This record gives sequence, C-alpha cells and structure tokens, in this order.
Amino acid sequence: QNPWAECRMSLLKEENVHLTRRLSGGGAVFHDLGNLNFTFLLRDEDFDLAKQQAVIQTACAYAGIRAEISGRNDILADGRKFSGNAFYHSRGHAYHHGTLLIDTDSEKLSRYLTPPKAKLAAKGVSSVRSRVVNLRQLSPDLTCKQMEQYMCDAFSQVYALPAQNIHLSPADTLQIRQTAADFMSPDWLYGTTPPFGFSCEAYFSWGHFSLQLQTQKNIVTTAKVYTDAMDWSVAETVENALTGKTFDLSSLCDALQQSALEETICSDLQALLQAQLQ
Repeated sequence: QNPWAECRMSLLKEENVHLTRRLSGGGAVFHDLGNLNFTFLLRDEDFDLAKQQAVIQTACAYAGIRAEISGRNDILADGRKFSGNAFYHSRGHAYHHGTLLIDTDSEKLSRYLTPPKAKLAAKGVSSVRSRVVNLRQLSPDLTCKQMEQYMCDAFSQVYALPAQNIHLSPADTLQIRQTAADFMSPDWLYGTTPPFGFSCEAYFSWGHFSLQLQTQKNIVTTAKVYTDAMDWSVAETVENALTGKTFDLSSLCDALQQSALEETICSDLQALLQAQLQ
C-alpha cells in the first residue's frame, strides 16, 4: 500500500531497519526473529481458506492455545491478534501467507509502525501494541522452532498428508537470489506506491505556514505553500525547492537548506518536517 502512511519511514532509515514490499495486499507488519512466517502455495482449485486457517488453529492447540478467526485476515488468541494474513492470486496459482508472533519485540513493533488513526479507532484501541499478543505470553515455553514443527504436524493432520522437507538445489538458490534482487529495487519498493498527499502546518514567530505536497512514485510532483509571512518570497522559494525531490526527510531538508530561505525560517521548516516525518 503506502509505506509513508503505515511506517515511520525516516526512523527506519535512521536505525537501519529494512523496508520490504510484498505482492499481496493488507497493512504493514514488523518482522524480527521472534516472528515466524508461513505461506500456503496452492493452485486455485486447491485454495481453501477455512482449511488453511484450521492448520494454524490446530498448531496453536498443540501449544495449548485456543486461536479464533477474526474476519478474513486476523487470527486472535486471548482476544488479541497474533497472526495477520494476506492473499495473492495469479495465473491459476495462489498463496496465503501471514505472521505468527511468537516472541517478537513489541516495543519495536509499535515504534516503527504507524497505522492510520481511523483504523485504530475503528477497533476501539489506542495503539499498535495493545492490539497484538505474543504466543509466548500464553505458552511461556513456546519457541519458533517448536511452532514450526507444530505447523508441520497440523498440516499432516488437517490435510491427511505427510509433511516433507524440500531441499533447495543450487539452481533454486540462484533463482531466489535473482528474484530477491528485483524485490529489493527502489522501483519495486516505492515505484508502485499510489499517489498520495501530505500536508502540515504550524505557527512561527514569522507567520503561519501551511504546506501541501502531492507525490507520485515517491517523488514530490506538486508543492503548494500558504503563508502570511512578511517575506512574500517564502512560498515560492519552498515550492520551487521541494518540487521534484524525493519524498524523504533528508532529501526535503537538504532542499530547504540549499534554497534561498532565511536561516531562521529554514530551521523552523526543517524542524516541522522532522516532527511530521520522523
């Protein structure tokens, strides 16, 4: 979707957290080594959401945890979300994948994700952290490795088929690396971001300032400034400085620094952007 609307993008860059983008829809998720992920890869005729969800519920039952389905995308335990699911169909094939929060860092999860407030308000909660639960909170001895085995055992039970390990050949590994390179490119990460608007405003000693930006493919296509500053050139200077720049905190601040703005005004506007985009 739109990473700027769901993640603290500048903080990710500052703290060397990697942004990745998947083919399927749905909101942003946080990954670390305490988050076990699963994928069901099937032909369309074999896609059976209820059966696939039953595998997850059965695996949780092995760990002594009762899991319940909430709508199409979420799976809950103790009334809180531990698994977000997403789906993709193409040319007769499909996949269903998602998270299994075993022992993820909830502080970092809430630190890096910024879901729209309307989305949180609709669920009657005030923060990301309050919505999720680690399964280890409900089953203290559970590990990712154990849950991995429970998923395999649950698959065998639900599908009445033996689970087998797949070993990658050198050719498989090479293909994966080539595909990974494509999915790490800026064109993939940002080029498919739908156009979106950004706006902010503040009152300074030199006047009121309102900024509106339109972006396309992570580039500022239009910048519009409204201000009652005594210096009539502020609006035009900022608009010219930001148009065509990458929608990124450092890029926008650098553009302001290199413009002809008075030092105090430049510093105030950089602080405003930092407060909004950090």
